[in-house]
Amino acid sequence: MTVATAPADHVRTLVDAKLDTFAAQRLDELGFVGDEHVAVLREALAPFLGDSGKRLRPMFVYWGHRAAGGRDEDLETVVAAGCAVELVHTAALLLDDVMDQAELRRGRPAAHLTLARHGDARFGESAATLLGMLALTWADAALLEVGPRLGPALEVLTLLRVEAVGGQYLDLTGTAAPRTVARYKSAKYTVERPLHLGHALAAGDERTRRLLSEYALPVGEAFQLRDDILDVFGDPAVTGKPAGGDLRLHRNSMLLELARERADADGELLLETAGNDLGRARAFIRSCGALEEVEARIDTLVEHGLRALERPPGLPPDAVEALADLAVRAARRER
Repeated sequence: MTVATAPADHVRTLVDAKLDTFAAQRLDELGFVGDEHVAVLREALAPFLGDSGKRLRPMFVYWGHRAAGGRDEDLETVVAAGCAVELVHTAALLLDDVMDQAELRRGRPAAHLTLARHGDARFGESAATLLGMLALTWADAALLEVGPRLGPALEVLTLLRVEAVGGQYLDLTGTAAPRTVARYKSAKYTVERPLHLGHALAAGDERTRRLLSEYALPVGEAFQLRDDILDVFGDPAVTGKPAGGDLRLHRNSMLLELARERADADGELLLETAGNDLGRARAFIRSCGALEEVEARIDTLVEHGLRALERPPGLPPDAVEALADLAVRAARRER
């Protein structure tokens, strides 16, 4: 078991347990809406609680804290911050599924479908939106447990949310370059700001913060590029969500932008109507070299991130090893 794996797995276990307990307590506060409705909301939240997520963001919070000189005596504080980030992520997924009209999330019906009453899709979407707002509210409640470093931690968490919303908006409009979308929708949200959150909890110095950013931005971009590939080529049985969403919604990921640039009239039509034949669209994306180029880009980005870890004066050795391992996990994951 590597240095990265042992603490990371422990953090994940603690975050899973904390989220489950936290959500149960907070749902009790909604008792005034009626037990039946609370049960429905609990079911809609089920895919995001327990042990269903990768919990990459809390792991980055933990190692940002360690990189800045934080001690494991403060682990409860780190776990609370990790839960706050996961609750923001829960809100993002709930709202993303509404925007994308997704049918599945983590192998279960998406929340807006779970919450629909008597076939009323609009009701389900409205209820899922409210549940997303609730998760965002809970994120602040979770962060209250970090103690005297609440101010700096809240500043980072607020910035994380602003950038995530802005990145999602750019993705929705299709008006920004794919790399810009990847940076704000994913690189900062998934890697950089969680690292900065841990760093803030440990009252780390500016030099360490810069090193963490130099590592995080390329690794976070690699994470998003892998997400783009999985959206087209992923196995729904593994990813827990349908494949081809970006094609169906005409999103402009780097993978699809390259494919469109290389497409003739027949290729353009194939990509435009990929919902009718995802297999042929996949074959075209492979044959035109777009997939190969994005895979090479992922490798380059990971290398850049790993090189940043070696820059003087450097980070603690255990943090370097762990962050190197997490970079590979983020870029080579299958879901």
